[in-house]
Amino acid sequence: MLGIIGVVVAIAVLIFIAYKGWGIIPASLISALIVILTNQADIWTSLSVNYVNGLKYFAGTFFLIFVLGSLFGQVMGASGSAKSISLRLMTWFGKHRAILIVTLSTAILTYGGVNLFVCIFTIYPLALVLFKEAGYPKRLIAACVALGGATFTMTAMPGTPAIQNIIPTQVLGTTATAAPLMGIACSIFMLITGVLYIQFQTNRAVSKGENFVPGPRDTVTTEADEGSKMPHWVLAFLPLVVVIGGIVAMREKLDPLYGVNIALTAGVILTYALNWKRIENPLKTLNEGCGNSLMPLINTAAIVGFGFVVQHVPAFQAFVKFALGLQFNPLIAESFAVNIIAGITGSSSGGLSIFMQTMGQSFLATGINPEALHRVASIASGGLDSLPHSGAVITVLMVMGLTHKEAYKDLGFVTVIIPIGALVIAVLMGIFLY
Repeated sequence: MLGIIGVVVAIAVLIFIAYKGWGIIPASLISALIVILTNQADIWTSLSVNYVNGLKYFAGTFFLIFVLGSLFGQVMGASGSAKSISLRLMTWFGKHRAILIVTLSTAILTYGGVNLFVCIFTIYPLALVLFKEAGYPKRLIAACVALGGATFTMTAMPGTPAIQNIIPTQVLGTTATAAPLMGIACSIFMLITGVLYIQFQTNRAVSKGENFVPGPRDTVTTEADEGSKMPHWVLAFLPLVVVIGGIVAMREKLDPLYGVNIALTAGVILTYALNWKRIENPLKTLNEGCGNSLMPLINTAAIVGFGFVVQHVPAFQAFVKFALGLQFNPLIAESFAVNIIAGITGSSSGGLSIFMQTMGQSFLATGINPEALHRVASIASGGLDSLPHSGAVITVLMVMGLTHKEAYKDLGFVTVIIPIGALVIAVLMGIFLY
């Protein structure tokens, strides 16, 4: 019992001190120590093996993606390409639709198979310009990107290549387009309610006098008449097309990580080649782009390290056993179980994998429609996974130079509260229609 309390307290402490402005590395270590001591685990093994293995796994696996993604975003910004694209989008849709533009741009990228981490680095420079021109608070960019990349395109849209939509197929024998009606209904709900919520919060902030204020690392051109210094919007779009097209083209031919890294490299090289004379200091841009990736990478890896510590203590198995033993309608029990495990691990894919590996076949044996099981499980994985200690949340905030106190309330609403609302819709549809 003490161990279970320790895990809950550790997560609460991690969230609290992160809100108080503590760095993620000391916060994750202190919280890990609480888990270790309350579960009577070996301190040295837990920290030097479990924590470090989690950190090494994430940092080693995603190092190139973070570096290349950050560099691509930096070059797009320094070359004027991001501003050119943003101004074109504003011409087409109007700057008052900046929230919808950022959300849909992110959604299109993620639905096209672009990794969420890459989307963050790619969309952020464009969003900075859009929000500056619209006069919207920068902190709400995080909610827009999270809504577009970590909600409906991650779990609900039929056919999405996200891992959260692929994991159930391995156990349930379904396809990526499972329960299309349920998926489309929940996607529409998340998109509409999310955009309306962010727009409401934006209008509220602006009415109180809050406007756009760039961070110290943000590259945002202030001159309004820089058309001659920017590439034509078609040329500016080309690197994005190369990156997205490369990822899609290589999806079935190479390991997904290899394909993303190759596509990003091609995008960086092409952006440099098309805009060499427009970039004021190409070497400085290179150094800053690579350097800016390190803190987001290490901070996210530290949270993964904390998650590895939690997964190796007895209390975690008690949580899993409790979650999987809930006696409700299978779809209701499934939604609770996946959410609880994803919330503890701070990972949608982690929570979904554990559920499917341990109880997927048992739930299938109840006779519930496999497609309904698939879609409900996938949507459920995208709820409590986005609590403040989530690695993806940490990455979004770090890349954008925001704190939990500044941005998490709105980010959390669109990635936790709204997806849970969609989950209720999915469960009801699963019970009455499937």
